Amino acid sequence: MAIFFDKDNNLFHLRAKDTSYVLRILEPGYLAHVYWGRKVRSSNLDYTIPFVNRAFSTWTDNIENFSLDAIPQEYPSYGNTDLRSPAYQIQLENGSTITNLKYESYNIYKGKKKLEGLPATYVESENEAETLEIILKDNIIGLKVLLSYTVFENYDAITRSVKLINEGSEKLKILRALSANVDFRDDEFDMIQLCGAHVRERNIIRKPITVGSQSIESKRGASSHQANPFIALLRKNADEDNGEVFGFSLVYSGNFLANVEVDQYKTTRVHIGINPFDFSYILRPLESFQTPEVVMVYSDSGLGKLSRTYHKLYRTRLARGKYRDKERPVLINNWEATYFNFNENKIKEIASTAKELGIELLVLDDGWFGKRDTDKNSLGDWVVNREKLPGGINSIAENLNSQGMGFGLWFEPEMISPDSDLYRKHPDWCMHVPNRNRSESRYQLILDLSRNEVCDEVIKMVSDILSSAAISYVKWDMNRNMSEIGSAVLPSENQRETAHRYILGLYKIMEQITSSFPDILFESCSGGGGRFDPGFLYYMPQTWTSDNTDAVERLKIQYGTSLVYPIISMGSHVSAVPNHQVYRNTSLETRGHVAMSGNLGYELDVTKMSEKEKVAVKKQVDFYKEIRNTIQFGDFYRLKSPFESNETAWMFISEDGGEVIVYYFRVLAEANVDYKPLRLKGLDKNSEYKVTNKDRAFGGDELMFIGLNIPSLQGDFQSYIWKFKKI
Repeated sequence: MAIFFDKDNNLFHLRAKDTSYVLRILEPGYLAHVYWGRKVRSSNLDYTIPFVNRAFSTWTDNIENFSLDAIPQEYPSYGNTDLRSPAYQIQLENGSTITNLKYESYNIYKGKKKLEGLPATYVESENEAETLEIILKDNIIGLKVLLSYTVFENYDAITRSVKLINEGSEKLKILRALSANVDFRDDEFDMIQLCGAHVRERNIIRKPITVGSQSIESKRGASSHQANPFIALLRKNADEDNGEVFGFSLVYSGNFLANVEVDQYKTTRVHIGINPFDFSYILRPLESFQTPEVVMVYSDSGLGKLSRTYHKLYRTRLARGKYRDKERPVLINNWEATYFNFNENKIKEIASTAKELGIELLVLDDGWFGKRDTDKNSLGDWVVNREKLPGGINSIAENLNSQGMGFGLWFEPEMISPDSDLYRKHPDWCMHVPNRNRSESRYQLILDLSRNEVCDEVIKMVSDILSSAAISYVKWDMNRNMSEIGSAVLPSENQRETAHRYILGLYKIMEQITSSFPDILFESCSGGGGRFDPGFLYYMPQTWTSDNTDAVERLKIQYGTSLVYPIISMGSHVSAVPNHQVYRNTSLETRGHVAMSGNLGYELDVTKMSEKEKVAVKKQVDFYKEIRNTIQFGDFYRLKSPFESNETAWMFISEDGGEVIVYYFRVLAEANVDYKPLRLKGLDKNSEYKVTNKDRAFGGDELMFIGLNIPSLQGDFQSYIWKFKKI
């Protein structure tokens, strides 16, 4: 069994692949956290929670020396002797915010239930996982809380979520409802987060935790470029391959909070979930509120093992649909090639040249609809611009299909331009606050997806286009964050629900559209990587990693993204030089090597390339097709970090272990540098690996313990690739 209840000691023991997670019901009815870490055999762990007198700690239920302020808890409340940050907070009609949850019952069952209205991991067989549900209750106000834990037996992963149910007679206002809380017994940790900005997403930041609170959050209405809904705690000695790491990843695309609090006794509390900032939610009698899911992963072998657990779980049990297990096409996108300045003939010309180079799909980006010649109008008017495309999108689709190419289309369905027919017809459909300015960004406002009629119209407009032509790919963009958050239809007491209801509406839209068009590959985008989160991976199995297409900048962006997200989820393109974001000149070879380390695409005008460049691109595409399965479905190992040196290296091993692809990058040339071999990882030390196209083989032990000689590379921004076959 993955989950065992020891009734003699009132202990729940959850066992994943190499992980134990233990809870205990304390005598007054409080649920305590006992242990999370490397798998242990015993369930008799009651000695791990000492009950000692702590000065200035208020006694819980007036039991001498028993204070929740000094006890590790599973789902701590506010106002009942625990003076640390709570996991949830409820306001009653009388204005008070005191609650007191006590254990009532439990249920253990095979498999995993869906979360209503929210994305979450899933199982294909009930034998893959086991779920524990624990019910806590505050009988005075009739608040019932259902804590759900699912153990994936073949992974070091445990998922958690919470459902709050009002079984009382009064209206309850939720002020705070986080999805998970873990209380560790010490503070000997560093914290890792993924932070940045537009075109500089998911940089890795590692820092020691200290007394007090340290947190990351988004208040922007989206998971954001600035912060990713993920944190990890690492032991001080932990690195890429060694030491304990505890990961927390939130399956949600809106405002979030991940907080680490070290208290006076140097114990550490971690919680994560919907950001309480500008949030409340009214629960009337018999109503319920479901929090998003948190995926908690434990590694006893550093960040690398943590990442590979997230990669496989998210690739196979979070992403869904036809393309989950299917190789992704090599594509060309016209955006940086033409921006808004294109016509039907130009797109067909790009497609024809791209076909000659082996590219499999063309994506028509922004500018194909309404009167869209700039970014100042037409969002919301999803009708074809016949001046640019007299034959419509169907003409382009048929042209591409006749050449054996797929056709993709860009949308930004969540937005509306003030200069649009839709806005003139429905000016109240945008998110806004009465008597306040409607702040624009990129000349656009946000549709209020908390409203069912707005969601239904978005579904209809997008579905009409997708039904009108043979479209095999959609790029779903979102290019601004929320400022004046309000809805024209919600009552005043529900206004602070708007941002969350927006996300629920968005999930409803995506569920219906992706289900109605199962043969389309959907890629999410938010100015690139502004919503690269697990919530979107549930609906759209890949994401445009960043609007920054510079190869050197992409080393950090893709390296940081790989901490949590599978390589197959990353869109990565070769663009023109000088690069359009940083104006850097890098070789076509290096640009190709970086882009091949994800889902390869091109974003430049191939019709303007020299014959030599076209030959090089065709070789890149052909080579990528040879290794594509290993890149997209293999195990990923980070070898050298761009955050720590002038060099970056990573490698891929195919699912069967038979193919190995190694990439090395050096940013700046240096004189008379130290010689350091490149040591590989994850190989079979007793097997031989032959370098393709060379009459030389190495032992797996040699490659891991001695390493590869890095060839002499001349100049800045250089790269090299090795391909091995196991023999």
